[in-house]
Amino acid sequence: MSSRQRVVMTVSLPPKTAEECKEIAKEKGETISEFFREMFSFYKQEKLAKEFRLLQEYGVKKAREMKITEKEIERLVFEGR
Repeated sequence: MSSRQRVVMTVSLPPKTAEECKEIAKEKGETISEFFREMFSFYKQEKLAKEFRLLQEYGVKKAREMKITEKEIERLVFEGR
């Protein structure tokens, strides 16, 4: 990671969770900070993936309500580009 400024944060965890975090970080050859940065990055990716899935579900629902076929959707998408 680059030498950007850092903000020190304090979190409190149950003892067992704290130990598990230390063990996992050690197994991966990472510091606790690196481990938490990776977890946060994973969380953000999962959040985006969930939002995308919800958007897809909404689109499918609307397409069914409007009786739009998959072929028509494809045409509309490429028409708008």
